[in-house]
Amino acid sequence: MTGSTKDKKQKGFFRKMFSLINTTVKFIRSAINIVVLLFILSLIASMFGDNVKPLPEQAFLRLMPSGMLVEQLTYTDPLSQIMGQRNDHPAETLMSDLIDALEGAKTDPRITGLVLELDFLAGGGISKLQTLGDAITDFKTSGKPIIAVGNNYTQEQYFLASFADEIHLNPMGAVILSGYGNYHPFFKEALDKLKINFHVFRVGEFKDAVEPFIRNDMSAASKAQASLWLNELWQAYISGVENNRQLPALTINNYLTNMSHNLELAKGSGAHLALQHGLVDHLSPRPTMRKRLQSMAGLNEKKDDYLHVGVQEYLFHQKLQLSEPVSENKIALIIAKGTIYDGTRPEGDIGSKNFSDLLAKVRKDKDIRALVLRIDSPGGSAFASEVMRREIEQIQKSGIPVVVSMGSLAASGGYWIAAGADQIWASPTTITGSIGVFGVVPTFENSLATLGIHNDGIGTSPIADIYHLDRPMSPQAEQLIQLGVNNIYQQFIDLVAKGRDSTPAEIHEIAQGRVWTGRKAKELGLVDELGSLDDAIAAAAKIADLDDYELIDIEPSLDLRRQLLKQLAQKVQISAQSLGINSGNSTPLMPILNQYAKQFLSQTYLLEQAPGHVYLQCWQCRID
Repeated sequence: MTGSTKDKKQKGFFRKMFSLINTTVKFIRSAINIVVLLFILSLIASMFGDNVKPLPEQAFLRLMPSGMLVEQLTYTDPLSQIMGQRNDHPAETLMSDLIDALEGAKTDPRITGLVLELDFLAGGGISKLQTLGDAITDFKTSGKPIIAVGNNYTQEQYFLASFADEIHLNPMGAVILSGYGNYHPFFKEALDKLKINFHVFRVGEFKDAVEPFIRNDMSAASKAQASLWLNELWQAYISGVENNRQLPALTINNYLTNMSHNLELAKGSGAHLALQHGLVDHLSPRPTMRKRLQSMAGLNEKKDDYLHVGVQEYLFHQKLQLSEPVSENKIALIIAKGTIYDGTRPEGDIGSKNFSDLLAKVRKDKDIRALVLRIDSPGGSAFASEVMRREIEQIQKSGIPVVVSMGSLAASGGYWIAAGADQIWASPTTITGSIGVFGVVPTFENSLATLGIHNDGIGTSPIADIYHLDRPMSPQAEQLIQLGVNNIYQQFIDLVAKGRDSTPAEIHEIAQGRVWTGRKAKELGLVDELGSLDDAIAAAAKIADLDDYELIDIEPSLDLRRQLLKQLAQKVQISAQSLGINSGNSTPLMPILNQYAKQFLSQTYLLEQAPGHVYLQCWQCRID
């Protein structure tokens, strides 16, 4: 054995030994961190646990949603959540929390009434508002009073308030109704000035997601189709309000179309204008509102407010006391909320990898007899949509029926993943359809040329420069991309035709990027039934022939550290509320400003994607 070989063996031995020691040290360090975290969790739980206040024997349930109503909360890092406990009015409110609280409170003798405080609600869409309104109507059958109080009522806030027995408005406030609109900026002139060339590839006359980059205004086709579904949603809004308030037909239209004249008669007072038109019952300053609620619900311990419990506090106590019967038969529920992307995405968006992992859980669980997929999405990546659709197909091949329940929005890519389900349910005001495809590639050769920057070179084929955005796009490259878009559109209408027992030609007639309401989609055969998520779950149970079942949520798995931190954040939040720890002031405008910021920033969606992709995205589905 040479000295060199001996030295190498010794070095290899020591390298392996030190690697083993390093791995062992890392393992011990991680174990210690987990033990310390568990200790902290136990300590905090013990500190708060004995101090959690029991629910009063009698109190009103206070429904005070803030930000946007959502099907699934956007992921927030647990540590940030703990540090942000001073935020009284989060940017999102989970719909299921509100509905579960109303359902429990309906028959709970401790809850004697319901208060709707809506000042911090930013919106969520007519479909979600109607779903929540139905839950309020169901609560009303208990005979318990429902009171709405507010300094002002925006259009979406007022829709919920209209379900109350009494509506109180501050004399300095107003009911701010404006109708529905579909507006967004157009960049063609600006792009021309910047000498940016946008190469557009699409199939579908009504697939207008690309219009802001190639026009300075809305096309006639886009206006025509938007007018149809906007007016249908607005009719649903005004008929809902007028029925709830028992107002004569055309009351809301008169309120809006003659606003200037009516406001002049009310001497410029928006509050008196609302009262004169029967939109509210009382003009009440805050002290008057407080006294009214105190007279009905009683005084709290400090005698400075009415006796009430919040939604999260109520649900916390409900979970402590109620144990639902467990059935061997399970129906799985998966929420698919947000824009569709390739790969992994946090909650609030749909990642094809995350989604596939959830479906794999369903397929491997022998106790799951049916799957309900709740979709609330404007679409996104065509490739990711197809990956997810094929995973759903595998679920069905394993013998598990799949029922889709559409939320406010299930359009374009959102419809792609729904198309093959055993049944599709939607609400009448769901926005769906938008069966079309587009791709956009910007090139900057002219912009750079004005700065004296030029690109030159040589390639082995006419498309060697296809991914160089600082060069003009060749005719061959344009043809290739358009053919790809055409192919995906054909795949789209083929899979829809197969799922809906139709033909590609018939689907093409109602596709081409058109947007439909749930009601119209049912007439066209794009959905099977109109109804709520509960209706879809019942339908899944019927298809699976289940008399009794347990509904289970299938959610992304968290590693141990994130799971512990999430539990810690929830415990701190609930304990803080139960202890009556309130945070500092927060402006009610913040959730609304956040939403407008998101709408503005969403205009850059196309520019954020990798070049060469094609998209199934419904831009015109936004409502302002």
